[in-house]
Amino acid sequence: MVVALHCSGSSGSQWRSLAVKLGRRFRFAAPEHYDSGASPTWTGGDAFTLADEAARTLALIDAAEGGVHLIGHSYGGGVALHVALARADRIASLTLYEPSAFYLLRQFGDGTGALAEIKAVADAVSAGVRRSDQRHAAKRFVDYWGGAGAWDAIRPPLQDALIRWLPKLLLEFDALFNEQTPWSAYTKFHAPTLIIRGEHAPAPTRLIADTLPSIFPSARRAVVSGAGHMGPLTHPTEVDALIIEHIEHAPSGAKRQAA
Repeated sequence: MVVALHCSGSSGSQWRSLAVKLGRRFRFAAPEHYDSGASPTWTGGDAFTLADEAARTLALIDAAEGGVHLIGHSYGGGVALHVALARADRIASLTLYEPSAFYLLRQFGDGTGALAEIKAVADAVSAGVRRSDQRHAAKRFVDYWGGAGAWDAIRPPLQDALIRWLPKLLLEFDALFNEQTPWSAYTKFHAPTLIIRGEHAPAPTRLIADTLPSIFPSARRAVVSGAGHMGPLTHPTEVDALIIEHIEHAPSGAKRQAA
């Protein structure tokens, strides 16, 4: 079985091209985070953790049979890291595209500048929400990850949806900054792991993606030429090919042959 977790502000549909390419060879699930797509709204107040977000994905894995190929992009990558440790015996392979595990930056000796950079983005978004300037806050977030002009390129209905979603974004930032997992925990995760980043990755996720392969026992890194943080959406052909190759070469009891 393949389980793919989407980035902030997106939905499970971001993995549609990957699901099509995998076809009937694997069962495929793209569970959505709280307040995303068709998923429920978080009703637990201001206290929110990666464990809260991961709970429904863990339940999905617990109900499945065989090994699971776990994929995560950005925030979904941060959630995937939590899931991978919580169900290490069920993970056949792990693929992460620029996981936004910002809590690791304070543990890396050279992470101070990158951490300050992403905290400045989070603070700007929070300030915009507090002064009821949600549109500016959303633009700051989208343009940081997608590049200048990314917000203006989004259709107005989707802009409005992202503005409505902003309170959840603040919870996601808190969860990513405040996670307490030490980097050393990943030294005990032995499933085949692929860490992907874009050639033009921003400093925080570039550092995370470049450092994690030296921490995981069975990891390798790939860089997608010309891509940035949103590579799974802007460069799906290249990203999907890397993911599929990784999955197909990993041991798995989840593979389902086409009829």
